[in-house]
Amino acid sequence: MSKGGASVPDEEWERFLKDAEAGGRGAPEEPSARARMVARRLREESGPPAGWRTHTPARRRGGRGWAALGVAAAVAVVVVAVGPWGIGSWFDEGDGANATPLAAESERPTGAPAREAAERPPTLDEPFRGSPAARWGDGAAGIHLPEARATGWMSRTEVAQALTRTRDFLAASSLDPAVLRGERPDRAIALINPHQSDVRSFLGKAFGAPDRENDPLLLFSRFRSSDVRPAGDVVKTRGRVTFREGERGALEVSTDITYVYPVVRAEGDSDEVARTIVRREVVMSWDDPSKIVTEPGTFSLVSYRIDTTNGGCDTYTGYLTPAFLAERTDAAAGDGAEVDPYDRSTTMEERMRETEDEGCGTATRS
Repeated sequence: MSKGGASVPDEEWERFLKDAEAGGRGAPEEPSARARMVARRLREESGPPAGWRTHTPARRRGGRGWAALGVAAAVAVVVVAVGPWGIGSWFDEGDGANATPLAAESERPTGAPAREAAERPPTLDEPFRGSPAARWGDGAAGIHLPEARATGWMSRTEVAQALTRTRDFLAASSLDPAVLRGERPDRAIALINPHQSDVRSFLGKAFGAPDRENDPLLLFSRFRSSDVRPAGDVVKTRGRVTFREGERGALEVSTDITYVYPVVRAEGDSDEVARTIVRREVVMSWDDPSKIVTEPGTFSLVSYRIDTTNGGCDTYTGYLTPAFLAERTDAAAGDGAEVDPYDRSTTMEERMRETEDEGCGTATRS
């Protein structure tokens, strides 16, 4: 972990946690992801909140769905499988080479991107051809930041800095070339409050022995470099960041970003391009250090949700595992509801409420 950008030894981190546990009269509190989840649900839902370590099996696609875990406040997963269709039905959204860039997404769209008649697959020269992402921003440029204003314990200038650091985390977790090829996302982790012991436990398990409840893909985009390599040096992004005053006067920042990763096989001379689409909603709290135990320049995780298309279904290897045409068989198709991975008109929570399906959903396009 880091302290002001420098590495913090494990023994010092342990001392931080022990000090936080010891507490003291008037001392800041250690951030509790469990408490944040309960408080948020009490504000936003009617009726009593679900138990912290209970699983709500409804509202799910991909066999994982809504889960309240002892890792962070609220974790949700949507998994969408690729279909066995012919290549023409997979790619159907224009050329991409001469596409007019879209304006930044400043508010939630009212519907899914329009479909066009063209049905040409992507190529190494045009890896986003046939996709709405052809008109999206490149990398961090597609992540829209709102105008800062004084909120909670932060001044306007401090809010602007927190928003910039928020985008830094998104870039370090989902756009960094080293992270994409499977390396540990140290720069991203350094921005997470080291005093969140449940998150630290999650990260240790996720990168040591990933499983259903401790999957690094919930926060980080990673491919196994022995399997695939990038098709070009651009990741297309679209999304926005919003903020409000949170618990104890904190700045609560919500992010909703869709990333489109074109890849090719790592071995052989195949020039077939496959795309993996990842949408993440991450909510973070920039806490008042006089009330919450934190480190300067770090945030506490409140919740995170993920929606993946062509990234693997019910696989817990810690890596996204895109399928190519040869793997797209009838058996590989999703058995859940059809999902348009480019439709950003609803929140991920709303998408989960729309279906009670078990198994993987089926993407309508890539």
